[in-house]
Amino acid sequence: MYYVKKRIEISAAHRLELNYESRCAELHGHNWIVDVYCRSAQLNENGMVIDFTEIKRLVKSRLDHKVLNDVLPFNPTAENLAHWICELVPKCYRVVVQEANGNIAEYVADETQSVE
Repeated sequence: MYYVKKRIEISAAHRLELNYESRCAELHGHNWIVDVYCRSAQLNENGMVIDFTEIKRLVKSRLDHKVLNDVLPFNPTAENLAHWICELVPKCYRVVVQEANGNIAEYVADETQSVE
């Protein structure tokens, strides 16, 4: 099995839709750090699991310097963002999203998923 990890920094704003009072319900921004983990049993014709540039393009083009509420169809919590990125990137099985120092969410895809 081959594994790769791509770290991406994204500057983006969001406001959380919460059923309790919180300052996070107001528009605010983060310099997010996103770690995207991909794996494959076989390398592609270029000798890669996936090109690092492709991972960066897929994620940054949709999220960087955006208001996440305007571009995503869900409440943009770090947890939801990690899940969405994992579904977006081919061969991705794990995503770690850090929205602030000490605030980290992780999503790991079902281990029974087939691996190419």
